[in-house]
Amino acid sequence: MFVYLSKKIAIPHNLALQVVSWNSAQGWIACGGESGLLKVLKLESSTEGGNRTGGAQSNLSMNQTLEGHQGNIMVITWNEQFRKLTTSDQNGLIIVWMLHRGIWFEEMINNRNRSVVRDMKWSADCQKICIIYEDGAVIVGTVDGQRLWGKEIKTQLAFVEWSPDGKNILFCTLNGEVHVYDTEGVYSHRVPIYCLDNGTEGSVSIAGIDWYDGFTGPDNQVPTLCVGFENGRVQIMRSDADDKPVLIDTQLRCTGLKWDPNGMTVAIAGMQSQQQAGPGPDREVGVVQFYAPTGQHMRTLRVPGTNLRSISWEGNGLRLALAVDSHIFFANIRPDYLWGYFSKTLVYAVLKKERSEHVVVFWDTQSDEKYTKYIKHVTHIRSSEEYCVLVTKADDASGQHIVIVCNDIGSPVDSKYLHIEPLHVAMTSSHIIVASEDVVYIWMYRSSVSK
Repeated sequence: MFVYLSKKIAIPHNLALQVVSWNSAQGWIACGGESGLLKVLKLESSTEGGNRTGGAQSNLSMNQTLEGHQGNIMVITWNEQFRKLTTSDQNGLIIVWMLHRGIWFEEMINNRNRSVVRDMKWSADCQKICIIYEDGAVIVGTVDGQRLWGKEIKTQLAFVEWSPDGKNILFCTLNGEVHVYDTEGVYSHRVPIYCLDNGTEGSVSIAGIDWYDGFTGPDNQVPTLCVGFENGRVQIMRSDADDKPVLIDTQLRCTGLKWDPNGMTVAIAGMQSQQQAGPGPDREVGVVQFYAPTGQHMRTLRVPGTNLRSISWEGNGLRLALAVDSHIFFANIRPDYLWGYFSKTLVYAVLKKERSEHVVVFWDTQSDEKYTKYIKHVTHIRSSEEYCVLVTKADDASGQHIVIVCNDIGSPVDSKYLHIEPLHVAMTSSHIIVASEDVVYIWMYRSSVSK
């Protein structure tokens, strides 16, 4: 993938931003900061011109300031199904906003007057909201404002997250523990933390938690629950009881993390110390690190400014909004697409989330005919004069990969099972070359295909 900064929006009066949240369904961007600053913006091209080249300039089709908060905005969350915006500030005031004839206005207000709201999250079906206060108070309510239950947890809270199926709620404490409760508020278990050094558990604060809710089902083996700590340590888990999570050391002072809308990339934001040439103190620079669910590092994006506080993805996963000082920066994402072109046929693979497999399309660009295959775990597509090669991961626990040679209508003509992990694949008119970290495999496929 390739990532680059493409746009910057300045916030009036140099008010520092605390949080930014991009509505993935309708494209609205809410940003909040000091002195009650709360704005809802919309970029013209986020939906209307989404097919334009990513670097194209886009004007604001909405720029509304929402009045109602006095203290610094701490949390912003969207209910995308019901088109509602929920915000809270340092004084504990919660406001639910709704859109009426193109204008956002207050629908509901709640102020407990006792503690600050640390986090608010909607369940995946957008029917329930969980609100947590720093003093341990938890409130779960419905989309129309009814209170379902409340609870006082005997610890200070920092973050909350729903499980994708809506059956569990995860509470992150201020001292870095993650506790799992069911939807009635009954304690279940603690999430095991493996990414911290021995002896530091309970002393490192959590910087963010995000559980991607696009893959559901018992056979899902893609790590989707990401927990990040302020010291830059991160673990990505297949479930809230995974005892073999992916462990990452980002080398950042982490400030936030978010999955992209496809669950294929997690962006981890923070500040990184850089040594100065002179005798002065080290300087911190803003950095976003991009990782695959398997922990593979994909990209680093450096961001100007002194404080990168919040990030949020656009709904199609092709842009990222970053709250930096008193600006919103936008970064464009260029994913690595799976595709090849041979004998006037375009072959490409698209991940179907609901089926957790790739649809591979062979499109004859002359006759406009398309041939479709469904294949799990496609990792590479390469092509040469008359054939293409698909590399897939075997659908069992063997860890093997399959190299499949196909013709221009998608019919397999030959295949090989490999015991290496293909990181690099190349194809010529006679050979296929597959390389792992330490092995190069060369297959002269043409002799077997032509027989």
